[in-house]
Amino acid sequence: MSQQPKKDTALRSDAQRNRERILRVATVELTLCADAPLSAIAKKAGVGQGTFYRNFPHREALVLEVYRYEMQQVADAACELLQGRPPERALREWMDRLARFAMTKAGLADAIRLVTSAPGGPAKPGPTPVMEAAGTLLRACEDAGAIRPGVTPDDFFLAIAGLWQIDPREDWEPRAGRLLDFVMDGLRAGAPGR
Repeated sequence: MSQQPKKDTALRSDAQRNRERILRVATVELTLCADAPLSAIAKKAGVGQGTFYRNFPHREALVLEVYRYEMQQVADAACELLQGRPPERALREWMDRLARFAMTKAGLADAIRLVTSAPGGPAKPGPTPVMEAAGTLLRACEDAGAIRPGVTPDDFFLAIAGLWQIDPREDWEPRAGRLLDFVMDGLRAGAPGR
């Protein structure tokens, strides 16, 4: 009887690893080609069709989960960065991760549009986890006196909106870095600790 929980736990962790591998491969493939064949994604992820379709019964489920997965990875990074860095540095590094997400999302935009624009199709997920992560970082920076008081996540996303204007097919990293440095300079202006 005590063996059963170990087996279930092993199966669950193996299933979770398969699911995450599918999501990582799907992110790359769907970014490159919005209508990448699901069979090719399954093959590159090293899983059988049965495993693939148990996790993602149709294209819509996969595309939306890739979007949610990527968004959650960015959101989770906020707390991880705050644990090992001063708040101001954590915010700036998180902004770089957010830029990478923005470029991935831009590549996935066609795939997301394809699944959410169909009649009766699912709605595009909202940005709640990323907004909450931004709020956590902004509060930590404000509490440390590193940024001006009163900056909200809405203010922050308005300030970095230029990220979504950068073409992900170009050499986007230097442009994004300059934009984010400019935003950080603006956040620091008027900070009590400056």
